[in-house]
Amino acid sequence: MKFLFSLSILSVLFIAQPAAAQQDPKAKSVLDAVSKKVSSLKTMKANFALKLTGGKGGNVTDSRKGSISLKGQKYHVVLGGQEIFCDNNTVWTYNKEAKEVQVAKYNPAEQSMSPAKLFTPSFFEKEYSYSYKGERKEQGKNCDIVELTPHDKTKQLAKIELMVDKSTSMISGGNYWEKNGNKYAVTISNVIQNADIPDAQFAWNPKEHPGVEVVDLR
Repeated sequence: MKFLFSLSILSVLFIAQPAAAQQDPKAKSVLDAVSKKVSSLKTMKANFALKLTGGKGGNVTDSRKGSISLKGQKYHVVLGGQEIFCDNNTVWTYNKEAKEVQVAKYNPAEQSMSPAKLFTPSFFEKEYSYSYKGERKEQGKNCDIVELTPHDKTKQLAKIELMVDKSTSMISGGNYWEKNGNKYAVTISNVIQNADIPDAQFAWNPKEHPGVEVVDLR
């Protein structure tokens, strides 16, 4: 089973524009607070956990843990044997087991659910209808719950549920439901704001990975 963060699990492209009447003012205020908070940060590091349930018969389960570093639109994701680097010009996807790295040109228009945007949900206004679902305690945190549904009904994603920590206005996790019954649960922890992260961390270094096959897709 492929269980990848960012460019595979979170690559959902929805381009339809919302109608103003579809948007919930309370949900919008929560999302705006998250965007304001994150945009004030120079960098951020966090750990995350992914859990998959569902599939045929509802008995498919898997779980993975990883980490993410962000600096503007630059990001570095580590998840098991996979790493994804993005320096805002190029995206490198490294598969340790296969000893292969795929190189692609960074295209913001094709990154509507990139790791960076997972933490900065202002783009939701253009691609989703959203509604406020109340408060709930998650991982010991009092969270506002915002539900989002895509305007493009042809896509596999059915809905997203975001959990926003009321004390910090930061996303602490979320649930992603697909039409085939799969559910991806994301939990975010150990967030470090304004960490000292060198730019070199967001670019693939071939000298550190000898013997790796390079597949250039640019």
